[in-house]
Amino acid sequence: MSRKPTGDLRRGWTTGACATAATKAALIRLWGGTFPKDVQITLPKGETPTFPLAQAEAGEGWAAAGITKDAGDDPDVTHGALIVARVSASGSGVQFAAGEGVGIVTKPGLPIGVGEPAINPVPRQMMTDVVDMLAQQYDKPPNVLIEISVPGGAELAMKTWNPRLGIKGGLSILGTTGVVRPFSCAAWIASIHRGIDVARADGLSHVAGCTGATSEKTVQALHGLPDHAMLDMGDFAGGLLKYLRQHPVGRLTIGGGIGKMSKLAQGAADLHSGRSQVDFEMLAEWAGDTAIRDANTALEAYEIAGEPLATTVAERARGQVQKMLQGAEITVDTVVIDRAGRIIGRSGP
Repeated sequence: MSRKPTGDLRRGWTTGACATAATKAALIRLWGGTFPKDVQITLPKGETPTFPLAQAEAGEGWAAAGITKDAGDDPDVTHGALIVARVSASGSGVQFAAGEGVGIVTKPGLPIGVGEPAINPVPRQMMTDVVDMLAQQYDKPPNVLIEISVPGGAELAMKTWNPRLGIKGGLSILGTTGVVRPFSCAAWIASIHRGIDVARADGLSHVAGCTGATSEKTVQALHGLPDHAMLDMGDFAGGLLKYLRQHPVGRLTIGGGIGKMSKLAQGAADLHSGRSQVDFEMLAEWAGDTAIRDANTALEAYEIAGEPLATTVAERARGQVQKMLQGAEITVDTVVIDRAGRIIGRSGP
């Protein structure tokens, strides 16, 4: 953490949100004739942030706009990076290309196919929605090539897990909500504690801790839980379970994707990629399949071994949770999901 904020933590915006804002500004110039001073977009949860333009260029048949990423008080390596979108006509529909500093996927197991620009599904959809909206506004066909670049992104990517994941040549354009929430261990764990306190005070007998928005949505629907039963666990499984040991509830559900749940199953209490990694040798042993040793991600391991592996991960994660609870009288179940939110493994009553 090179940037150490003081006081209240300020949230920021993902590379995907910045790329969407840049795309909108460039399209307004391409189809409308002039660049806006700033641009407002709608994020997946309905928020409407406004972004000032940091760069604006245009030529015959193309326009490009840049947004400087503000990650708030998160120690994000892309804070301050320029996210540039260059738009031009495509042969058909919305197409994406990787410019300078944006990586290309070279290994399976990621949400984007091999050979594709490392622009994740939610940012792609956000940019596609912008194209559709402006195409209707300007009465243009929604056939647009969007090239995203991040000057200096190849160097920044060396400070991330992209090289190990097989994303070559630059950064990924990421984000599921468009919002970067400040990464402060103490602040986040304190918010988990407060969530448990609120649930207990309201007499809830069942709470859930999930690793992200997709697993939270799946688990909440599975058990019909109210919003305040959903604890914002994120990577901090240990912080959640330690507090529940002393402040128990009747039932706890832990849910997450196969990657983070594999780390939990292998005994990790902190599921952040910078502090724990999936042990593919162990997964291969569990599945009885040596091919898993060479997997790039836990999702790829699951694609090799199928749902029996996901069930084993759920069972072993449940065992680790019970171990970390140290005998607290809490009924535990675990849920493992894929990237689409489909349940692929469960354990417990």
